[in-house]
Amino acid sequence: MGCAQSSSDAQTVVRSTAGGAPTNLQGLAVATFAGGCFWSCEETFEELRGVRAAVSGYSGGTVAKPSYEQVGSENTGHAESVQVYYDPKQVSYQTLLDVFFLGAHNPTELNRQGPDVGPQYRSVAFYRTPKEKQEIEATIKRVNASGHYPDPIVTQVVAFRQFWPAEDYHQGFYRLHPDQGYIQHVSEPKVAKFQKAFKDKLKNPL
Repeated sequence: MGCAQSSSDAQTVVRSTAGGAPTNLQGLAVATFAGGCFWSCEETFEELRGVRAAVSGYSGGTVAKPSYEQVGSENTGHAESVQVYYDPKQVSYQTLLDVFFLGAHNPTELNRQGPDVGPQYRSVAFYRTPKEKQEIEATIKRVNASGHYPDPIVTQVVAFRQFWPAEDYHQGFYRLHPDQGYIQHVSEPKVAKFQKAFKDKLKNPL
């Protein structure tokens, strides 16, 4: 199951092409993270000033062009992920890391996020360069030392290989379906936590 509901339930929702990579990538950088259900993770990064777009999808596995059902079967190696397209002149990679580790999810939960259980919900920070790897590892060390969480961070630090966008109905799901039960009870509290912690970083300050 993805985001704590069956695939059949998810696909009865009206499909939308909301979300998607920018058509013009000039001047943009790209970062990829896995932090549990991608609905709230996508929304978190979408609200961050300097982010052009966040796309829900799958990364970290070996199966090409996986489907939602395949990823949910736990046989692909993929995690539900979000690819972030951002303007480095407006928001730094370090800020993205701070949001990921302190606002977007709980990085101390192993192979789960709240009610979502399985390796497809694991926490992963994908790096594209040695510098990004160093920044990720330094951030993990700093957050662990701060005592922000009672348990140590279990986020995997993995070299980026490939990102496969999820099906259309997953893109922009948080905004399109505010009355959906999972959004109200699981996703909204996560996004609210992020908004409170990073209120000075939002596109639209509360």
